[in-house]
Amino acid sequence: MKLTKILVALSFLFAISTANAGELTVTGSMEATYNSQSGGTTGNPLGMDRELKFSGSTELDNGITVSVMQDTSDALAFGDGQITFGGVAGLFDIYVGADGSPVDAIDDVTPTAYEEANGAGSGTLNDIGGLAGEMGIGIKFTLPVLEAAINAKYIPKVDGTENADNAVSGDANASTGSGRSISAKLPLGNLPVLGGYLDGAALTAGYEIDEVSTVANTHDLEDGTIAFTMPMGNFNFGIQRKAHYEGETTAGGAQIAYKDLAIGLAYSVNDALTISYNTYESKRHNNATVNPVQETDAINIGYTVGGMTIGLQEASTDNAGWVQSAEDDSRTIGISVAF
Repeated sequence: MKLTKILVALSFLFAISTANAGELTVTGSMEATYNSQSGGTTGNPLGMDRELKFSGSTELDNGITVSVMQDTSDALAFGDGQITFGGVAGLFDIYVGADGSPVDAIDDVTPTAYEEANGAGSGTLNDIGGLAGEMGIGIKFTLPVLEAAINAKYIPKVDGTENADNAVSGDANASTGSGRSISAKLPLGNLPVLGGYLDGAALTAGYEIDEVSTVANTHDLEDGTIAFTMPMGNFNFGIQRKAHYEGETTAGGAQIAYKDLAIGLAYSVNDALTISYNTYESKRHNNATVNPVQETDAINIGYTVGGMTIGLQEASTDNAGWVQSAEDDSRTIGISVAF
């Protein structure tokens, strides 16, 4: 808590200056989808996703930029927001808000032409980045050596709410603690000797901890990931390891953890058309039961014309939901427009 107060005080100390006129931009997207799954679709297969984001920025006389972002949900209600002070001391950015978390931002960095391997609903996913949407304060900076980008965020209270101004959250769950999330991205092309062979490649890693998010959980929730990505001409390759530890979801219950592996290989046919093969393997560790490995394979196609993208995914999952011999196949077609 002391660290939070110090960072907030510093950010405002650096930011005290006359501001120039700012700018406001509006961006957004809308996607219509059709999804069919094995066993038949009992509900309406048509879906709609929409996003509207307002962004504003201004520059102070001391060179610091101040930017704000506010997005909306599908119901066009206000969602996550964030204020960022950029170029503080010419070295780092300080932000306050609930717009994701450093680990959530890298939950799957493997290349794809359309969706992640199980992004369209094939199989079950207990993913990393559970602190997304939590109100906190963060810092971003790039190390002078090797140009590694660091992003760290601290959440004083993991309560799932974005508080109103001049207000604090309630504490209906006395066992809820703080949260911390950090990620780093290292461009491998900057490495001595080997850098010449790894131009465009990157190593990405992240870790976050949620201190006992519910009364039932008797252990902190932890997420970790490491990924390698590399372009190769028209090809893009990526491989990512992820771990999600839940501990005991009920007092005295089973210890549950997930260890996942994602691999993606995308090929750009031309500027408009991309094809990818994506695979996702999820191992569920439960000391009370034996769970088979859930495996998902997907073919993705993406075709972009101006601001419109047409996407197709064919996905098949073996041992769906970590149930032996359970099958889950899905087909998704989407048309999205961005502005």
